[in-house]
Amino acid sequence: MFRKYGFLGILLIILVEINFILKIEPFATWYFPIIWYGYILLIDALIFKTKGSSYLSNKPKQFIFMIIFSAVVWWMFEGINMALGNWRYIGTSGLASQQMKLIFGTISFSTVIPAVFETAEFLKSLHIFDKIKLKKSHNINKSLVYLMSFLGIVCLVFSATFPVFFFPLIWLAFFLMLDPFNYLHKKPSIIGHLKDRRLTIPIALFVGATVCGFLWEFWNYWAVIKWTYSIPFVDFFRVFEMPVLGYLGYGPFGWELYAMYYFVAGLFFDKNKKLIKI
Repeated sequence: MFRKYGFLGILLIILVEINFILKIEPFATWYFPIIWYGYILLIDALIFKTKGSSYLSNKPKQFIFMIIFSAVVWWMFEGINMALGNWRYIGTSGLASQQMKLIFGTISFSTVIPAVFETAEFLKSLHIFDKIKLKKSHNINKSLVYLMSFLGIVCLVFSATFPVFFFPLIWLAFFLMLDPFNYLHKKPSIIGHLKDRRLTIPIALFVGATVCGFLWEFWNYWAVIKWTYSIPFVDFFRVFEMPVLGYLGYGPFGWELYAMYYFVAGLFFDKNKKLIKI
């Protein structure tokens, strides 16, 4: 059954699309959270239709946690971008005060993880990647796991210290740091899936984040409040505002969000084993 809130999601997306032309305020300014919560409602309803359960319908407390954590995570990336200088926002004059910009940013950033995880879960529910497996299982020794975490720290330090040359490493740093920790503590991890030859979730996350990345850039291009990029060496052949090579970062970003989510969510939900599983 397709949940009724899915129709609300469709309506919100259509209204925002129309308003890209009409530019009626305050909806033109607040387009980002409106269209992305519309997208989340739509995809969640599709998930419920395909598998009979969904995040929003069956795990509302964890879904709320996901929203809150998403805002925290992206504010952290905004802080990192102060060193990187890879993107900036324009057209924010419609937000009258710093407090309003803070509210707008927090609500907008709260959609990032839900959008990626919902998209990945929808792809997973279609079973299109189920038959894709590694030919053999692999033993993951602790030396390799510790090396990954060390490389993650190196990536974070280098991207923040020498951003002109190493800025792309930020989209791998937290994955390399935290996924090994999750694996060692028997939490869901990309390493664990690869060890067991299962590629459904890694591929669904990679593709799901890339789909969201394309939609972020597509909807951003027509918006009043939007971000633009300044990316060393690869700032050519833009697709919307993003240089085409920049889209390569969205897939690993999905793995990074997965690692960060389970690293933190495990602290809150491990006792009851009620983690949001994707």
